[in-house]
Amino acid sequence: MRATLNIPDDLLSKVQEVTGEKSKTKAITIAMQEFIRQKKIKELISLRGKIHIDYDWEKEEELEMKTQKERERLHGRKK
Repeated sequence: MRATLNIPDDLLSKVQEVTGEKSKTKAITIAMQEFIRQKKIKELISLRGKIHIDYDWEKEEELEMKTQKERERLHGRKK
């Protein structure tokens, strides 16, 4: 998508320097991707302590093993 933007020269130069990109488009794209990534990280961090996941991995593993044995039985394979 094409867009006309008024970005201060010093800011654009700094973005190019930090990203190591010579292309203004690539530098801005990288900066925008990084901005979005950082926002998502902050959103996840803000959920700390607000979500409780009661996950019993041992029960899950046991169920997976039973399912595998059943599949092997149905397909006539034994391990």
